[in-house]
Amino acid sequence: MTKLRQSGDYQMPVVDRGVRPGTVFRIIVLAIVLTASAAAFVVFKNQLENEIVLGILGVLAMVGIFFLVSSVIGFIEVMPQSRPDELARAFLDGHEDGTIVTDRKGRIIYANAAYGALTGARTAAGIQSLETILSRNREATEAIYRLTNGLHEGKQGHEEFRLLKPLANGAGGSGARWFRLKARVLPLEDADSNPLYLWQIADITAERDDQERFFKELQNAIDYLDHAPAGFFSAGRKGEIFYINATLADWLGIDLTKFQPGSYSIADLVAGEGLTLVQSVQAEPGLKKTKVLDLDLRKMNGQSLPVRLIHRVSSARDGAPGESRTIVMSREGDDGDQSASNAAMRFTRFFNNTPMAIASVDGNGRILKTNAPFLKLFAGLVSQDDVERGLLIEAVVHESERTRLAEALAAAKDRQSDIAPIDALHPTDDGRHFRFYVNAVIDQSDQAPDEAAIIYALEITEQKALEKQMAQTQKMNAVGTLAGGIAHDFNNVLTAILLSADHLLLSARPADAAFADLMEIKRNANRAAVLVRQLLAFSRKQTMRPSVLNLTDVIGDLRMLVDRMTGTNVKVEVEYGRDLWPVKTDLGQFEQVLLNLAVNARDAMPEGGIITLKTRNLTAGEVAALGRRELPEEDYVMVEVSDQGTGIPPEIMDKIFEPFFTTKEVGKGTGLGLSMVYGIVKQSGGYIYPESEVGKGTTFRILLPRHVEAIEIREEPGPGEATAASAAAPASERAAAPAAAAEPTDLTGDSAVVLLVEDEEAVRRGGKRMLETRGYTVHEAGSGVEALDIMDELDGAVDIVVSDVVMPEMDGPTLLRELRKKYPDLKFIFVSGYAEDAFARNLPADARFGFLPKPFSLKQLAIAVREMLDS
Repeated sequence: MTKLRQSGDYQMPVVDRGVRPGTVFRIIVLAIVLTASAAAFVVFKNQLENEIVLGILGVLAMVGIFFLVSSVIGFIEVMPQSRPDELARAFLDGHEDGTIVTDRKGRIIYANAAYGALTGARTAAGIQSLETILSRNREATEAIYRLTNGLHEGKQGHEEFRLLKPLANGAGGSGARWFRLKARVLPLEDADSNPLYLWQIADITAERDDQERFFKELQNAIDYLDHAPAGFFSAGRKGEIFYINATLADWLGIDLTKFQPGSYSIADLVAGEGLTLVQSVQAEPGLKKTKVLDLDLRKMNGQSLPVRLIHRVSSARDGAPGESRTIVMSREGDDGDQSASNAAMRFTRFFNNTPMAIASVDGNGRILKTNAPFLKLFAGLVSQDDVERGLLIEAVVHESERTRLAEALAAAKDRQSDIAPIDALHPTDDGRHFRFYVNAVIDQSDQAPDEAAIIYALEITEQKALEKQMAQTQKMNAVGTLAGGIAHDFNNVLTAILLSADHLLLSARPADAAFADLMEIKRNANRAAVLVRQLLAFSRKQTMRPSVLNLTDVIGDLRMLVDRMTGTNVKVEVEYGRDLWPVKTDLGQFEQVLLNLAVNARDAMPEGGIITLKTRNLTAGEVAALGRRELPEEDYVMVEVSDQGTGIPPEIMDKIFEPFFTTKEVGKGTGLGLSMVYGIVKQSGGYIYPESEVGKGTTFRILLPRHVEAIEIREEPGPGEATAASAAAPASERAAAPAAAAEPTDLTGDSAVVLLVEDEEAVRRGGKRMLETRGYTVHEAGSGVEALDIMDELDGAVDIVVSDVVMPEMDGPTLLRELRKKYPDLKFIFVSGYAEDAFARNLPADARFGFLPKPFSLKQLAIAVREMLDS
């Protein structure tokens, strides 16, 4: 089965293959073909008439027989034995690794000379398997076991192990040795035969020694870097820190045992504006750049560490930022007595950590030097490379102000003082505002002889926004005060007109010629009263009766009315928020808000469209994200009214809430709709924000504060009465007013004595006459002082006082306080064009009174007085 093959001084067993199975197979096939040809000739010879064909077939048959006989005796070789087998055997014979081939049971089929030299075998009889040689070493035995299992599964593998001595005496020296063992399955032509395994073993002791020496040197280098007198860190493309040495970790208070690559970034280590300086160092594509930076690092305890960085960055060929290497030199131990160099370093540190952006320029406006805040403030416009290339300062100023900047630089060049600051927009962003201060350099230094001016820059975007908001608020307040004053005076006029009209209607019959005119007077007076109420709503002085509401129910009840008002070519869609929080506002007033916004939306879509009403809760966190300075971070319920109309031009957006401002044609709008909306929302403690884009539509967002029910026990006022506390409370806190009592059936006075206090003679005279027609005894006074005198004259024999609120000498609240001192149970009614909370704040919390808003009719006055007397 085996024969010996001479290889040097060794005789190794090799496989005796004999005649190759492939060659035998080919010979047999060829014989079958030729025999079949001869048989075909015999069968068909009688049927072939053509002698030429017979001759050809005969020749082929003779050639086939000759070829078969020659192949059998070896005269002709059908398929010569291929050369690859010999080449493979020659390669294995000369391979430097010990190589053996075994069958599945571990029997050796082939071994090369290197294997014999490694194991000490001189003859074929001396060859031993690896299992036998390595059986006394546990680590090696486990390696062979794992590799053998892998071979059975068709997998190749390798293992490394250490032996205390060589495999054979005198083979490779003495002492412990390292070996690498490889194993794989040999591919065979006959797939059905048992597999053969190729094993290779090599002495890798020298390789291991080289690796150990390299790692020792590397560890020494790392130890040196860790304990170097300077700090060091390396960072990735995004600034994530991969390595930090022990020196820097000790300076910053970082625990290296817990440090993980990427757990810190450069932004975590650099304090103040120093990060801008670090980020400003950018290398050209495919190159590296090194910059010296003076800045502060941030310790883990929050303190700062002044350092000088030698910062080196790389860049990829496509310009993408690469990794960085940074050496850190600490200056923490510096004393006050320092050289000029250290003093300059300390100044640079302060220069870069000041909150103001600073740049020095020459007489032509070329930037000579900047600090970190300047680079950060004008990121995208100025970089460190731009400064080195001589960028002009006008690059950070809007073109509309560059002429003023040039004049300021010319004045600085002439060493003038008191140069006026320049307010300018960002060159590419009109939403950002800056203020530049230009100061002349009086005494140039040797270090900067070209320095002509120092420019300080501040961003005043927020200041401008606050100024604009304050101006708008002041304007709205001023207009509101004016509107409230007009409404108050106008209410007095309307009250007189309504009372006079009621008086005349009492004596007129429907058939009279003047009856229709009197009704027209009253109808138009009531229309005027509606306008007055809108003015009062804008000035936030109208009467409100807040109650706790669920806006889902409010909008659901109102939707049908909105559908009817908006017409057939406008569709109304409602998106209800889930689990809406309750709010507290006047139901009727808030319905007016939604109806007014819906009508405006309809008018903005003459060709039709969709009006969307949307509600949802807005948490305090979401409110903070809105960035509205005036909006407290509380919970709100938001109502959106959106349309697809023509939109509101930006130039008139600030005016839409002003009274009497309208874009509608003459006679189609009073300009009081949105002002009323604004006032009602504000008086409810809410906020309203419009957003619009011309040609795409407008959205009004109303934010009402979430109502949280407060548990409070108090004595309820009687019917028709209010207390100063309930009247003066803001809309978000006031308790709901009690339901109005049924209207009294008997409105006669029964000789009750009424003191009517009113500074407007027409209103006082009309009220006196109306009450007297109802059977009351009425005493009138033109002021609070006069009312006190009449009370003294009557010795307090007055059943009820009906008083205006705003009067000269002594107003209504003061009169009430004075009267209650002597007559604590005296019944009192205020009449006013303002809301109750406009005056009730000046009264004690337990003060009880009735309230009748102006303008009022004769019947309303009679009902109010009768209810108060009966309470």
